[in-house]
Amino acid sequence: MGSEMAYRTRKIRIGDVTIGGGSPVAIQSMTNTRTEDVAATVRQILELEEAGCEIVRAAVPTMEAACAFSEIKKQIHIPLVADIHFDYRLAIKAMEHGADKIRINPGNIGDEEKVRAVVRAAKERDIPIRVGVNSGSLEKEIIGKCGGHVSAEGLVMSALDKVRMIEGMGYDNLVISIKSTDVMMCVSAYEQIAGLTDYPLHIGITESGTAASGNIKSAVGLGILLHKGIGDTMRVSLTERPVEEIHSAKLILKTLGMYRGGIEVVSCPTCGRTKIDLIPLAHAVEEMVKQYPYSIKVAVMGCAVNGPGEAKEADLGIAGGEGEGVIIRKGEIIRKVPEKELLSELKKELDAFKFDRGDQE
Repeated sequence: MGSEMAYRTRKIRIGDVTIGGGSPVAIQSMTNTRTEDVAATVRQILELEEAGCEIVRAAVPTMEAACAFSEIKKQIHIPLVADIHFDYRLAIKAMEHGADKIRINPGNIGDEEKVRAVVRAAKERDIPIRVGVNSGSLEKEIIGKCGGHVSAEGLVMSALDKVRMIEGMGYDNLVISIKSTDVMMCVSAYEQIAGLTDYPLHIGITESGTAASGNIKSAVGLGILLHKGIGDTMRVSLTERPVEEIHSAKLILKTLGMYRGGIEVVSCPTCGRTKIDLIPLAHAVEEMVKQYPYSIKVAVMGCAVNGPGEAKEADLGIAGGEGEGVIIRKGEIIRKVPEKELLSELKKELDAFKFDRGDQE
């Protein structure tokens, strides 16, 4: 969480990343490669690192995948989390091979003795355990206690039951996640649990969908929580390339003022005055600026009449006319160029920007 948040959680260390206790919200994603394929998994993690991912999770469905952690960790630079379901032995093996954290749902790991074996292995190595509860796997007995349906109260009850179980085994190096596909149920569950525990919270809207729907659901749900000071680490779960989750998470945090770095693109919605093909141009600009680390604003406007005025708050901008456009710097037109050269001319300005603004990161 940020430094002036309503909820204060304890600090937990995941590899060399600290979450909780006022630390910045850490951005996560998850690989979609076969973890057993070390080369493919490493390639994807390095791409995620470059985009700004700070913690990465990988599925561990087999012993081969668990053993692959040793080699993967040699080639990456961010903490690696093992995602475990059903077989407690996979969790232990992943920790033996260097997992910086494990994610388990104690409810599907097996009986208490199997959970105890996982906790013992984590305790020996001081490895955090993320206790994860999802609306799709809520226990029948808890559903029964909550009127026969999945609810925010049930999610909280389930998570706290599992936390108490692990605490009873003498371990409290824990992170909690309680996710639902229902955005407002998810928000309500996190609001409730934030007032009942000081463990760091991993927030996300599970199975939110494709980029189109998933980004909206995640922005609404995570935006509400983060604005209230709830959440120490986050994942935007999308049916997309994992790197897109990082771009979305950064934009959510940047919009809330909780992230510095990376270019923010603002663009007009088009109207009858638009004389250029603005929609693909705006998309092209958004894609192009991902390579620049500057913490600046770039405007893409469709009208040369209002463009300079609307873009005056941006560091750089372009605005279209009929067959041509203008390059704008701090609200001032610096030159006119043919429409087909707008993108390339904007890139020239960005390439030169680092020499003008040495204070940018």
